[in-house]
Amino acid sequence: MDMNQYLDVFVEESKEHLQSLNTSLLELEKDPNNITVLNEIFRVAHTLKGMAGTMGFSHMTNLTHDMENVLDALRSKRIKADMAVVDILFKCLDALEGYVNEVISTGGEGEQEYKEIIKSLTDILDKSPNTKTQIKKKKAKKKTEDNSIAQNDKELRLNLNIYDKNVILKAIEESMNVFQIHVELDKKCLLKAARAFLIFQTLDKYSEIMKSMPSVEDIEDERFDNSFTVMVITKHDASLFEKELNSVAEVRNVEVVSITEKHTENIIQDEDDEEYLKEEKPDTAASDSTAQVQRTGTTKRLTNKTVRVDIDRLDVLMNLVSELIIIKTRLDDVGTGEKTNDYITALENLERITTSLHDAVMKVRMVPVENVFNRFPRMVRDISKELEKDIVLYMSGEETELDRTVIDEIGEPLIHIIRNSADHGLEKPEERAAKGKSKTGSIWLRAYQDGNNVVIEVEDDGMGIDVEKVRKKIIERGFEEEEAAANMTANEVIGYLFEPNFSTADTVTDLSGRGVGLDVVKTKIEALGGTIELETEFGKGSKTIIRLPLTLAIIQALLVMVGSEKYAIPLSSIREINNIYPDDIKNVRNQEVILLRDMVIPIIRLHDILGVPPEKADQKQLTCVVVKKGDKLSGFIVDSLIGQQEIVIKSLGKLLAGIRCVAGATILGDGNVALIIDVNSIA
Repeated sequence: MDMNQYLDVFVEESKEHLQSLNTSLLELEKDPNNITVLNEIFRVAHTLKGMAGTMGFSHMTNLTHDMENVLDALRSKRIKADMAVVDILFKCLDALEGYVNEVISTGGEGEQEYKEIIKSLTDILDKSPNTKTQIKKKKAKKKTEDNSIAQNDKELRLNLNIYDKNVILKAIEESMNVFQIHVELDKKCLLKAARAFLIFQTLDKYSEIMKSMPSVEDIEDERFDNSFTVMVITKHDASLFEKELNSVAEVRNVEVVSITEKHTENIIQDEDDEEYLKEEKPDTAASDSTAQVQRTGTTKRLTNKTVRVDIDRLDVLMNLVSELIIIKTRLDDVGTGEKTNDYITALENLERITTSLHDAVMKVRMVPVENVFNRFPRMVRDISKELEKDIVLYMSGEETELDRTVIDEIGEPLIHIIRNSADHGLEKPEERAAKGKSKTGSIWLRAYQDGNNVVIEVEDDGMGIDVEKVRKKIIERGFEEEEAAANMTANEVIGYLFEPNFSTADTVTDLSGRGVGLDVVKTKIEALGGTIELETEFGKGSKTIIRLPLTLAIIQALLVMVGSEKYAIPLSSIREINNIYPDDIKNVRNQEVILLRDMVIPIIRLHDILGVPPEKADQKQLTCVVVKKGDKLSGFIVDSLIGQQEIVIKSLGKLLAGIRCVAGATILGDGNVALIIDVNSIA
């Protein structure tokens, strides 16, 4: 069978399971005795093993198998989840991520076997003093139970505990039957798991499955010979099961044994049963047994009504909606004569439908930022160990949604910012204590929606940025003359931290100090149509604020005339529009500015920037579009306004990529192309 067709599904599901494993391991580190988290980690490891085995990835299967052995020992309390064990489990997570990345790159798992990690897992079990002795005790106990039960009924194959006893007695009290069903498959059966699935499907139809030997997971993975045994609770007779199960192909023999009270007489509670009952059921065994019996035959499995969709298909759908909006705009402009009421009504209905369709498609493309945020707790944990700092990461607003294209690009910039906060921002524990701070440094990662933008903030309570030190570096590196640097405001000085190859670090570490990072962050954020700001207070901490558009596909824009050409300015960047007089414009340090409500706003004449001659050389009144970039304002001088319009952003293509003043293009209703002004690069 060609398994390549399932690679995409394997990769996507593996990523989800690895993220879940990462989260659960962090929780286990905080609470080593949390049995719920341990069960979740075991389930994920088991699922990954089954998936890897199905795809034929033997190295990945071997690693997860050894992980399972350690996790099983943790669940049964044979070993403790101390720091050393958790560290090795994190190494297993990294190794599994390595396998998945190799699958993405090459389609195969590669030759890396991670023998050191597997040896560490084996050593954990071998060095545990109680492991071997407890296994021997358990085997001896089971043998004793088997012998005592066999005296009552030689055909009983399942080992029963105190919990099973309570369930059986309650079922009998409710006049229900409890059967042990032993199924033997033909020795030549090729698809044992498939036959077992059909048998379990039949059992689910007529009964409630209570337990099986071997476990359901082992049966699903074909880890059994040619037979297995299950215990069921049912209202039906034994003859029904004999008839139904014997009708399944390749079933050699079916034994149905009725379990009665005599089988429970020799079951005694041991030291493990009390803990077992606590872990499995929060309430008393008797009341839970009642609940289980009452639900027999009525339990329905709930499933999420979701479907995986390739992002390329969503892009095609978005393009079609975009074309529909362009056609709708064109219809609005068609016809020079008087438009009838029917025409206007039909156009309004079309506009309503296209808007609803656009909103629906956008919601499909929206993804919670949680998908990005979830990788950072592990990263901060590793950084804190490497730097020998106590760091706590607080996250909020993970449910805030962004377009999938933005989500895919925002991870790398956030990694740089959080690393800077941990390395440059937060002090060592002894330094913090000397300053009267808590020894544990804090980093806050927040996300929230603000109008048509999503704001992501990274804040720390570290030392902040020494503005004067940065000012000296600006002069040393030759970015500004000493006199000019002395007159710069604090915000202007901090802005140089985003320049390429500019670093204030005295030493280069594995994390930072090479002069790359913030310039990459700024480039990436502005390429997404967003802005980045840095606020700091020396001695108290810093805050990085990123503003991103909700979508990169369809936006509201203001159409303007610059000379004889039409341009679009994103409405989300516009603060206000004013008419000003030429005499209002003053020159300050070779920069045209106007005074607007006690604010000094620099003026930018778009016809000079874009190289387009103005309509009139001398105008008595000028139209000024005030735009915002973060908390800074600029005034764009245009010749006239056309109006607000919903526009579709189209890429300029590879040949025109990188043009400084233009963010893209759009097709207008009349079929002409209008360029979209890149506010971030001009303002």
